[in-house]
Amino acid sequence: MTNEDIKALVTQSLSLEEVHVKSDGSHYLIIAVSDIFAEMSRVKRQQAIYSCLSDKVADGTLHAITIKTFTVSDWQKERQFHEPL
Repeated sequence: MTNEDIKALVTQSLSLEEVHVKSDGSHYLIIAVSDIFAEMSRVKRQQAIYSCLSDKVADGTLHAITIKTFTVSDWQKERQFHEPL
């Protein structure tokens, strides 16, 4: 599964400003940015992204996933600490 496939799965289900996916072949880092996260707890944010991918995790297509979620304003502050995706 490509990074673009993962990005498409997430954006089909959620209205997000930005989605970044990075992979080393077996581990995926997903950064999702949207103000829909503003009222959600950290757990609810993770669940929102994970639910988009749960079929692929269940069938073994995806393994080790790290999910980071940000509101738009938080991402503006945080993006400087992430290498270019």
